[in-house]
Amino acid sequence: MTALSDSELEVLREATRGVRNRVHLNNAGAALMPEPVLSAVVDYLNRESAIGGYEAHAENLDRLESVYDSVGRLVGASREEISLAENATLAWQRAFYSLQFKADDRILTTTTEFAANYVAYLQVGKRTGARVEVIPDDANGVLDPDALENMIDDRVKLISITWLPSNGGLVNPAAAVGRIARAHGIPYLLDACQAVGQMPIDIHELGCDMLTATGRKFLRAPRGTGFLFIGRDFLKTVEPAFIDLIGAPWVASGKYQLRADARRFETWEANYSTRLGLGAAADYALAVGLNRIEARCRNLSTQLRQELAGIAGVVLRDLGENLSAIVSFTLEAMEAREVMRALSSQGINVSVSPPSTTPLDATGRNLPNVVRASPHYYNTSDEISRLASAVRLLAA
Repeated sequence: MTALSDSELEVLREATRGVRNRVHLNNAGAALMPEPVLSAVVDYLNRESAIGGYEAHAENLDRLESVYDSVGRLVGASREEISLAENATLAWQRAFYSLQFKADDRILTTTTEFAANYVAYLQVGKRTGARVEVIPDDANGVLDPDALENMIDDRVKLISITWLPSNGGLVNPAAAVGRIARAHGIPYLLDACQAVGQMPIDIHELGCDMLTATGRKFLRAPRGTGFLFIGRDFLKTVEPAFIDLIGAPWVASGKYQLRADARRFETWEANYSTRLGLGAAADYALAVGLNRIEARCRNLSTQLRQELAGIAGVVLRDLGENLSAIVSFTLEAMEAREVMRALSSQGINVSVSPPSTTPLDATGRNLPNVVRASPHYYNTSDEISRLASAVRLLAA
């Protein structure tokens, strides 16, 4: 694997309009789209306006079908195992609510689970009597596979975790969880929103039955895009909580038949322009190389942590040893939202992660609002230092 050269980085930045006027370090929120992604969306919309929505769809049918191949390549899956969605939350809900639970069934999750997922567990628990239980962490604050193994019994009906939480830099051992889930025949749902586009993903190595992700974060796709992977064998065992004529055509009077592929989880209407953007983003990331993307993200985030650690009054809030490109910190002298506003006025984009996004972790660590800076491969070392210099002045 060769690192991105200066000339390659220049080309990548030239294809990214936003870097010309902002230091964009909010890629865990929504990354900047490259020109091929933007063009895929805009060109399609132009055709819709010129010839009509149905007509543009028919004209671009082959390209739209190829999106399933592109997303499949991104995670090491077949096109038949990919379902597209308008966002990751919807993709996750389609997977989760297709599962059946009863009283005293156990759903195992993690301390850093995203709040939107956790409230769904609670709702199903309220409806069915299923129990939600949290897998203990190790000494570094990372999900402990040994603790998970010790929790397994025949009442565990789902293991569902967030791989990379939305703050804290933590990377949970998703593949180790997958090995345990497979050994015991337990369904495994993995939220990979912050992982897709930041690092290589191999579905078979992860061992998950279901994986969900968004397009807008590190993948650099438009907002309003997401997808669900569901393994072909597991697909045979589940029926979506709701269906329409795409996922389950009416085949005879009083009878419907579920599609054999993952598109049984889709509905008829879709935003085809952003779907093309999602496909273009997947192709773009694959062309750059996910191993090279991960290495550069790691280098830039390591630099940022090192520079922030040297500033008096800055507290890094990250967990674990194998850290992602999500850097969380607070200032003793200034509240996180004020920090974000001050940095924005200097042309630097970061975001704020409130305790409500990861409530178990935030409660356990007594976290306030934290500043979240998330570099991507198109950022430069100078941009990292610019953020650190700005923070140093704010902390003084």
